[in-house]
Amino acid sequence: MGLLVEGVWHDTWYDTKSTGGRFRRQDSAFRNWITRDGSPGPSGDGGFEAEAGRYHLYVSLACPWAHRTLIFRKLKGLERVISTSTVHYHMAENGWEFRPTDSDNQGAGGTSGYPAGDPLHGFDFAHQLYTKAKPDYSGRVTVPILWDKQRRTIVSNESAEIIRMLNAAFSEIGDASAPDFYPEALRGEIDAVNAQVYDRINNGVYKAGFATEQSVYEEAFEALFACLDGLEARLARNRYLVGETLTEADWRLFTTLVRFDPVYVGHFKCNRDRLVDFPNLWAYTRELFQVPGVAETVNFTHIKRHYYGSHATVNPTGVVPSGLRIDFMAPHDRDRLSRAAE
Repeated sequence: MGLLVEGVWHDTWYDTKSTGGRFRRQDSAFRNWITRDGSPGPSGDGGFEAEAGRYHLYVSLACPWAHRTLIFRKLKGLERVISTSTVHYHMAENGWEFRPTDSDNQGAGGTSGYPAGDPLHGFDFAHQLYTKAKPDYSGRVTVPILWDKQRRTIVSNESAEIIRMLNAAFSEIGDASAPDFYPEALRGEIDAVNAQVYDRINNGVYKAGFATEQSVYEEAFEALFACLDGLEARLARNRYLVGETLTEADWRLFTTLVRFDPVYVGHFKCNRDRLVDFPNLWAYTRELFQVPGVAETVNFTHIKRHYYGSHATVNPTGVVPSGLRIDFMAPHDRDRLSRAAE
């Protein structure tokens, strides 16, 4: 990870010296909203109207936060509405980099994958998008980046808000039959689950992995597995995190779970148990992986090469392990919970 300060790129990972060994994630800098008619959203300016062909989504296939947006783009039928391209999996001295010749973009579903590079500007680095949108920008450069081709600026780099835009704003020009993943009647419960999962699991693996003090690591480790234990019990009763309805909360958890055994168990020292040691969580993850279209958004080549190759403070050699053999397509039998509830 790097930092852009007054237009100068600084190749530095998160500073844990000033935080007592703790990993602290910086808030997203661009928080505008796309709405159906261009009116202001919950935060940010108006003028961003949902239109086909107007927006471009820059993602990393390795990043769990960006992965959320690819899943929503797929499941909401927005592939012809919002274009996309990917950064390279290796984060080098200039941060996220565009390499148009990347040949590793085929997803787990065996599809042709996602185009690499920056088709809009021909930029070499993602930080150039930030300074094009805001010439005096200083801060971390992250993905996903939702770009407005018309206003030539970044709409948002906050994944949690981007997926809500994709869920709601484009319903009239996407797939009208697609589910609503944030139904009004369930929003309170979804938000409560999200808050816990974000702090202890989504961000929790990073807190453990980037901790530079033993006590800080152990605190994050215990919180992570306490939350996983709670979700294991919850999923013994419920098919999904919020009862019988597949919601945003499930997809936000999924992108961490699908990376858990290939990366977080070893690389981030989250090794009390593997995902496959949790019967309900593991079956639940397989069910989500097998939702039509989702597998093709998962790219284990990018995931493993990014984490093991880019985090020199965690894995100085950059050696990427060859394993594991994990069958995400094995039968999950989660529908038995729905049948039991009838």
